[in-house]
Amino acid sequence: MAYRSKVALVYLLGFALDLLNMFVASIAYPDIALELHASVTELAWISNAYMLGLTLIIPLSVWLAARLGERRLILGSLLLFGLASVLVAEASSIETLIGWRLVQGLSGGLLIPIGQALAFRHFPPEQRSRLTTWVMSVALLVPALSPAAGGLIVQALSWRWVFYLNVPLTLLAFVLGVLWLKADAPATERPTLDARGLLLAASTLGLLLIALSLLSDTASRRLGMLVLMLSAVALWLYLRDGWRKPAPVLDLQLLNSPSLRLAMLVYLLIPGVFIGTSLIAVLYLHQLGFGTAQIGALMLPWALGSAVAIVTGKRCFNRFGPKPLLVVGMLLQSLGIGLLTLIDQPQGSLPIIAYTLMGLGGSLCSSSAQTLAFLDIRPERMGHASALWNINRQLSFCLGAAVLSALLGALGPQSPHAFERCFLVAALLSLLPIFAVLRFDSTTVRALLSPYPPQEKTS
Repeated sequence: MAYRSKVALVYLLGFALDLLNMFVASIAYPDIALELHASVTELAWISNAYMLGLTLIIPLSVWLAARLGERRLILGSLLLFGLASVLVAEASSIETLIGWRLVQGLSGGLLIPIGQALAFRHFPPEQRSRLTTWVMSVALLVPALSPAAGGLIVQALSWRWVFYLNVPLTLLAFVLGVLWLKADAPATERPTLDARGLLLAASTLGLLLIALSLLSDTASRRLGMLVLMLSAVALWLYLRDGWRKPAPVLDLQLLNSPSLRLAMLVYLLIPGVFIGTSLIAVLYLHQLGFGTAQIGALMLPWALGSAVAIVTGKRCFNRFGPKPLLVVGMLLQSLGIGLLTLIDQPQGSLPIIAYTLMGLGGSLCSSSAQTLAFLDIRPERMGHASALWNINRQLSFCLGAAVLSALLGALGPQSPHAFERCFLVAALLSLLPIFAVLRFDSTTVRALLSPYPPQEKTS
């Protein structure tokens, strides 16, 4: 096996662990609430604490990787993740469980961006669509399978085994990392920590995540707006302090790359809008008389559409470039969301068609954006680019749900046409990046994808 494939496999195992802990914990909420006497708000913080830790540590990951070495940091974060998983499973109170979930998130926030940077650095631009196919396959399979697997584990054993399940997977990734990852090169310099920038970046991200959580609840919306304004102030202070700093904690100058900037815009909106849409669609379909199992089964056509899109993206990205794939993907997702407004009874094929189109469009955009993001990033800047990408990814997961939940709350779920208006807004948001895509000059991208032009024939 080629070394780059070994690096990719270690990263993908870590990525799978991250996704597993995002999606599988919620299936255990009822049993956790019963045993630990947890309120609904406390249950929500089981996920919120994980997401908060995952996001807050990302700005520090680049400095730690330069200071300690990427191999050491990946292996250390795996050990910390496994230990935190055991301590979550052993928690005797909801407060202790939430605290160790935060530690789980902190270790995952070190593992994912560093592993991603290492993997993409070892794949040349013309082969990154293959790596993206692997990444998107994991991103498809884990969320699709983990709730069902978690439900079986909770039913057969207990909620604690949902977290114990992390241990063998973490050990496997750790052993493969020890055997396969090359030793870190000796550091030629010891970078200094931009402590002020780290404080401002962490404050901005922490306040923003808390604001999005508060905005999704009608009762806390005013407080959420206040926290959102504080986040904006912290962001302004960070930009003022670190935009041109020689060694910032986050290198925002990388956003001058048109490819990374466009990819982040697409990924911020398209997956985020789908997550928000699927959240309010559950409420809408339930109101129309759909059963819980019937609603859950709609993720199967979504998964099928996603699988087709991932394969299509791999085959077509190098040939046609990102622009047509992104445009078609946005149109398909927007059309699928729009079809949700036409559903009026729990029969017929319309829901299946809508979810299939959302799967096709969303995954075509996500896979194309993932491949595009790092094409023109120099290897030595890959760590910073990966940190920016993963912060953007985490915000995407929160933003769409917060915006559409807040809109539904403002319209009133019981008011006529409230859900339809939310779906129309979501369909329009899916098309929002299309203007940036159409203006994107893909000349450089096409050159990177074909680094060896055909030689002219000589007579």
